[in-house]
Amino acid sequence: MFVIFISGSFVFCYAVASLIFFKFPALLHNKKDVKFICRHIIHRGGASENYENTMTAFKHAVSLGTDMLELDCHLSRDGQVVFSHDSSLVPRIEVSGHIADFDYDDLPSLKEKLPIDFMPGVLYSGNSDDRKFPLLEDVFKAFPNTPINIDIKIDDDELITKVSDLVNTYERQHLTVWGNMKDCVTQKCYKQNPDMCLLFSARSVVLLLLKLYT
Repeated sequence: MFVIFISGSFVFCYAVASLIFFKFPALLHNKKDVKFICRHIIHRGGASENYENTMTAFKHAVSLGTDMLELDCHLSRDGQVVFSHDSSLVPRIEVSGHIADFDYDDLPSLKEKLPIDFMPGVLYSGNSDDRKFPLLEDVFKAFPNTPINIDIKIDDDELITKVSDLVNTYERQHLTVWGNMKDCVTQKCYKQNPDMCLLFSARSVVLLLLKLYT
């Protein structure tokens, strides 16, 4: 009976303490100096309303008042940071190959008509300028005050360095989040530029949930 009483008391105290700390987390942790508040993120620039990772998509997203743009980065053969979800050109381009196979100026344009991934039956029809793969630098210039979430799509030290250099050049450390689902890539990002915020890798998400519920 005594053991049951002790166990019950422990569970009760644990539950009450958890509720208190959930309600008042500052009792355990200092409040972080948050650079910006983000409640609404446009994935790939708004892939259900425009063709993903295009300037048209990003301009539309900002006009709607989004808090953050999300995009994906790759390197061209001559070291330009291009944003695109996939490294392969197929099926968006008439020719086969990968972004890394071409110098930036030689990258072919998107097809004139493309299906929008998250809007079945709807086709994207972009002008000649918008069909060109945009550069990360273009987005920094167009939206200097908009927070941007950069997914480093591949484990590439040169890509990580180039992105970091661009962020520093445009003084966007406080407005830029980067990383990858792979923890090894995210850790490389942190070592390269610890002043930038990090994405949660899959490993970090699991650890966060374990810590939250224990």
